[in-house]
Amino acid sequence: MALKDLGELFDTFEFEAFRLETLDDYGKSGNADAYRAFLAGESQPEDYNAEWVAELRSHTGKGKRVYRVHVLSRPLSPYLRFELGWGYRKNATGGEEFFILDTTGRSNPLEGMEDFWLFDERTAVVLRYDEGGAVAGRETMPDSRAAEFVAVRDAALAHAEPFSDWWEKHATT
Repeated sequence: MALKDLGELFDTFEFEAFRLETLDDYGKSGNADAYRAFLAGESQPEDYNAEWVAELRSHTGKGKRVYRVHVLSRPLSPYLRFELGWGYRKNATGGEEFFILDTTGRSNPLEGMEDFWLFDERTAVVLRYDEGGAVAGRETMPDSRAAEFVAVRDAALAHAEPFSDWWEKHATT
């Protein structure tokens, strides 16, 4: 069986899609205009992330779960203030769930782990980024490696807290 790419996996997952994020800056991976607007102090456009929110609603409306953990430390980079303040809060309206693993003042239990998507606890796609936060490559892992990624997901969730709770405490830090 051929390994599926990220788009195919989003089209075909049955019950859950999990994302681990580990970087402080994804500024060159998309939404560049919105990021510039955020940095300029402009208001969030009404249609910001509309396509992704519509896709999320399609998935979550069918009972599928889309969720992620972001490993970070404070103070937040300008990009993280944008991603969390605009992106996470907007995407939550589509049903995506967010968790924060804040390593400020403590060791990172996932040190060295790369970003990935995990679909249905079966298939992982590792995402690799260059120094500027642009996607440099994606690698779909064989399903035989799924247990490794499930274990990382479980560890991330065990050390994380719901985004809304974290944001209430740290939105300005």
